[in-house]
Amino acid sequence: MIADTRNQTDTLAVAEEALKDGAIVLVVMEITRPLNLREGRRLQLAAKAGNATGLCLIPEGMGSNAAETRWRCSPVFDPEDGGDSTLMRWEIIKNKKGTLGAWHVRWNAATHRLDVVSPVADGPGAATVPD
Repeated sequence: MIADTRNQTDTLAVAEEALKDGAIVLVVMEITRPLNLREGRRLQLAAKAGNATGLCLIPEGMGSNAAETRWRCSPVFDPEDGGDSTLMRWEIIKNKKGTLGAWHVRWNAATHRLDVVSPVADGPGAATVPD
């Protein structure tokens, strides 16, 4: 299901209802301004009530203090793949309940799944996990 909303207020309202309903396990939304604590908390409570996951796509530096985790996704050049841009670096930069880290991820069109590709240690793009 895709909802095309007019503004962020409508986006948040649709996302909250979808999360709360329980019929959808993942809600992805793109926001245009930072979430305030009330908006973030409402989404958290809705996700918990519906046993669902909410994912906000946000511009760099526009996070929410209410977020459980914050991720950064960036492309990784893979010379062995002819410049295919499907290899990505997913980095968890905030985690209220665990460690931080980074993973190389590639979409596998044959299996319709994500493959986690371990980066070479100490090389360009290698995952750095603090002690």
